Amino acid sequence: MLRAVFLDMDDTFVAPDKTVPADNLRMLDLALEKGVQVVPCTGRNLAGLPPELASHPSVRYAVCGGGALVHDLGAGEVVSASVIAADAVRSLYDDLRALPVSFDLFTEAGVFTAEDRWHVLDEMDVTEALRKMVKGLRTRCPGTTDALIDSLGDVCRVNVFYLDDAGKDDVWAVARAHEELTSVSSLPCNVEFTRAGTNKGSGLRRVCELLGVDPADAIAFGDSGNDVAMLEAAGDGVAMGNASPEAVAAADHVTDRCERAGVARYLEPILAALPG
Repeated sequence: MLRAVFLDMDDTFVAPDKTVPADNLRMLDLALEKGVQVVPCTGRNLAGLPPELASHPSVRYAVCGGGALVHDLGAGEVVSASVIAADAVRSLYDDLRALPVSFDLFTEAGVFTAEDRWHVLDEMDVTEALRKMVKGLRTRCPGTTDALIDSLGDVCRVNVFYLDDAGKDDVWAVARAHEELTSVSSLPCNVEFTRAGTNKGSGLRRVCELLGVDPADAIAFGDSGNDVAMLEAAGDGVAMGNASPEAVAAADHVTDRCERAGVARYLEPILAALPG
C-alpha cells in the first residue's frame, strides 16, 4: 500500500516556467488526508524548494543536493549528510579548470559560485526562467574558485555547467576518470557530482528508513538522469511524459507531462482509493 511519494522538482513537480501546477498542490492535501508522506527529492538545496511544498503538513523530510543531504523540516536539522573528500573536490577542479565551465559548490549552508566562474551562468544556453532560478539559489563569492574551495567546509555536491557539445564531451571525460564520485545530469548542460554511492536512490532509502516505510510502498516521480536511481529504488518509478530516454527506461510507468500536472494525474486515483 502506498505510504510515501518522492518528487523530483524541475520538470516533474514544477513546470518549466518554475511554477507549480495547481493540481499538484491540491494533490498534497489529498496525500495528507490519506496519511501519505510527500518527500521532495531534488538536486536543489533546501532554499530552492517551493515554499508551498516545504511548508505543507504532508512534508516532513526533504532529500536535497541530489541525495547528499536529508533534512528534517519539522526539526530544522540535517539528519543525513554525504560529504565529498576535500582532496576529491580539489582534484576535480584541477581537471576542469582549463574548461569554460561553472564550479558550483553545495554545502549545508547553501550553494556558492566564485566570481571567476559566475559568467558561465549568464552564457549557458537555458531558458531565462531556469537561469533566474539558478542564479537566485547561488551566492556569488568574490575571488577565485581556488580560494572558495579553500574557504568552505564540507562540500556535499558539485555542479558543473558547460556551454556547448564540446564542453559536454570534455566534462563527461573528466567525470568518467573520477571513480570516487557519482556523476549524473539533470539538464542538457550540466553534470552533478556527489560522493560515490550517493544519489537520489540512496536518499529515498534513507528517508524510508526514517519513516519506517518499505521502499516497495513508495512511488517516485522524475524526468532526467539524476532521477534514475530514485526511480529504480521505489516500488513504482514513474517517468514524466517529458522525461529523458534514460529516465523512461528506468521507470515502471509513464505519466503526463509536468506542465499538465502529470504527478497529480497519476497519483490522484491511487490516493482516492486508499482508506482514510
